[in-house]
Formats: sequence, structure tokens, C-alpha cells
Amino acid sequence: MSDHLAAGYDLVVFDLDGVVYLIDEPIDGAPEAIGRLRAARTPVAYATNNASRRAADVAGALTRMGVPAEPAEVLTSAGAAAALLAEKLPQGSPVLVVGADALRAEVRDAGLVPVEKSEDEPAAVVQGYGPEVGWRVLAEAALAVRAGALWVATNTDRTLPSPRGPLPGNGSLVAVLRTALDRDPDLVVGKPEPALFTTAAAQSRASHPLVVGDRLDTDIQGAVTAGMDSLLVLTGVSTPADLLAAAPERRPTFVAADLAGLFRPADELRVPLEAGESGGWTVTRDPGTTTLSGAGDPVTALRLLCAATWNGVPLPALRAGSPEARDLFRAWGR
Repeated sequence: MSDHLAAGYDLVVFDLDGVVYLIDEPIDGAPEAIGRLRAARTPVAYATNNASRRAADVAGALTRMGVPAEPAEVLTSAGAAAALLAEKLPQGSPVLVVGADALRAEVRDAGLVPVEKSEDEPAAVVQGYGPEVGWRVLAEAALAVRAGALWVATNTDRTLPSPRGPLPGNGSLVAVLRTALDRDPDLVVGKPEPALFTTAAAQSRASHPLVVGDRLDTDIQGAVTAGMDSLLVLTGVSTPADLLAAAPERRPTFVAADLAGLFRPADELRVPLEAGESGGWTVTRDPGTTTLSGAGDPVTALRLLCAATWNGVPLPALRAGSPEARDLFRAWGR
């Protein structure tokens, strides 16, 4: 048996926002954890739905944060979307870009021509996150899609994590067009689609990769779809309450407070924990209620409670049987 979780895998694929950094600030302990993986010669890759930066820019930003990275290790939804369009459209086709300069550059490098107006008769609209996206370009995109352009979204993340709390993400901007057009995008490229993960594994020739993410609806669901093990870290968007209520297709293999969990024994992170008692916590089930008592590591309590909620116990039926459990529920927003 491997002495810690990461040692059991031949590639670790990290999401970025909410896992390695928040906006441009590294999350405490993240550079040290990734440095430890590199020291052990464990291959790493980074798969991000954020389409506002190119791979080289992401690698440079990571390196400045103390996480040395190469562009080849970074897979972005912008690059994946441009590659997909290049497969579907003739070279030189006009594509209306809704997003940042990075997405525009990826489209251009794929042999397509970025345009800004529906009058340019774009063959496709590609939509990715960009902090400057506004009504004017969204209006042009709506007109182009109505005229028959293929509509491709890099991702549908409703929010982006930040030190100030969740901010509107590309999914919120996609929702603007969805409302105006009364239809969904033709294609969504990024997570939870598995392509970023399967491409990372293929590039590293990995047979047993681990996906690390902070979002159940993108990172974890994408890993499940790709048939890969996953670790949910609680440093970003998804909360303990979200995990308790997770549908089967959004359930991780492991859960940890942060990236330090990569160096704990896998059996201390596996979810759900069916034992009913562990690490100072006890879960008892009575007709109509499930009670958490005792004290200890919050992640252990979460794993124990997932065994209940994932087997049909509704969240309102959870009860606190000790002051520590009551404090924990309050911290989880229950």
C-alpha cells in the first residue's frame, strides 16, 4: 500500500482557480504541496476552464507564485475550444469571439479569423470568460447565432472563486445568451466534459491519474465521466453541504481540506466512510434522524455523514449531538 495518496498515481491533474490559487494569490500550502510532488518526480498537469489566459501565460503566472510550470503542462478550455473549431470549420473561417484576448489568440493560431460583428457572417461563435465582456459583443453573438452560427462555450461555470467570495463566471454570461436565444450552446468544451483530463493523461502517458478540484459540478463530474479517481479540496467553490447532497455523478473518490491531503494516507480521505465511528466522531441512525456526536477532524465527520446522506438520509434529518458537532454544522451553513 502507498504511504500517501499521491504516491498511488502516475499523474496528478490540478484545477487552478480555488485549488492552486484564488485569482492571482496562491492558496496557503499549494506551492509547497506541488513542489513536494515534483521532488518525488510525480508528473503534474493543470486543467482550467478559465479561458482568459493562454497556456504560456498560466505557466508564467504559476511560476511567479512559486509553482514552477511549463506551458505544455497547462490545458485551457480556450485552447481546446479553438482546436475543436479548427476540426469543424475550414481554415480561414470567421469566428465571432466573446471573451478575452487569450481566446482570440487561440482562435487565430488555430487558423481561423476572429471577428467582432454579426455582419462579418461568422461560421461560429465561441464564448469564454473575459472580464471586459459586455452587452455590445453579447448582442452581436446573439444575432450571429440566430443567423445560423455554431455556438461553442468554453465552459459553463456559473461562478469564479475569489478572496472576496464567488464572482460571476462564464456560465453566467452564457446564461445571458441562453435567455435571449431560448436555447443552449451547441457544444460545451471544458469541464465537466472529460476532454481536458483525457488529453492530460494521454500527453503524460499516464494510466492511473488523479484529478484534484474544488468544484463538484465541473472538476469532479468531469473526472467521474473520464473514469478517473478524484480528490475534492474544500478551498474553493463546493462546500461540505454541497458534498453531502452530491448526486452520484458528482461524488469524489477522496476529500481533503486542502492540498496537504495529497500526503495523507488514502484511507484517511476516502469518501464515504461507512464505519459509523472514527477519529472521535460517532454517527448514530434512528428512525427519522441521523446524529453526529463527539469531536475531531471536520473532514472525518464529513466522510462519515456522506455515508448517511449518500444512502438516502436527507440533509434536514441530520442532527448535532455535541457542541463540536453543532459548531461544525453552523460552519457548514446548516
